[in-house]
Amino acid sequence: MIISEQKSREEILKALEGKEKVFLVGCAACATVCKAGGEEEVFQLQEWLSEVRIEVTGSVIIDEACHLLRAARDLRHHRLAVDEAEVLLVLACGAGVQSISGSSDKRVIGGLNSLFLGNVRRFGQFEERCSLCGECILNETAGICPVTTCAKGLLNGPCGGMEEGRCEADREMDCAWQRIYERLKKQGRPGVFKKTVAPKDWSRHRRPGRHKLR
Repeated sequence: MIISEQKSREEILKALEGKEKVFLVGCAACATVCKAGGEEEVFQLQEWLSEVRIEVTGSVIIDEACHLLRAARDLRHHRLAVDEAEVLLVLACGAGVQSISGSSDKRVIGGLNSLFLGNVRRFGQFEERCSLCGECILNETAGICPVTTCAKGLLNGPCGGMEEGRCEADREMDCAWQRIYERLKKQGRPGVFKKTVAPKDWSRHRRPGRHKLR
């Protein structure tokens, strides 16, 4: 899921400078789990906008704001409130903001900062474990991604700065390669330690990404 956080109220207010009517868009998926753009956060933002004398013409929580067709459909269902607004304020990740901006000629303002693709450890705690690099080697590294969880993104074992299983870049963090070694040992297989990993093909990490199901 995409981990995000709300921009500061000061930043949002600056983006809304000179505007008097706003339509709010939230996301029922990632932004809701992050407590950044769900129903509760949209309601809180609406109350705050009322306090600073900006009228909210309406709001919608889209199941997945990044879904282009669904975003366009839900905005059509709220067409009158959208037309009345001067801007659309979107509490969703960057993909969600762009879905909305592609579905309306109105100015669209993003209310969140997209941080990273993350795993949920427990409620309110998120960890980055995948960088979407396009060339996954998890099968060889016991399901632990060194590109992301190693502070240096090393592909061929730990650096010389690893000490007692800890990362020299962050002593509170376990060395990713120590974790890979221990897990492979438990599984009784050498995995990536039996060979040299070739330099990463960063051409697969293309931007913008595109993918169609065959």
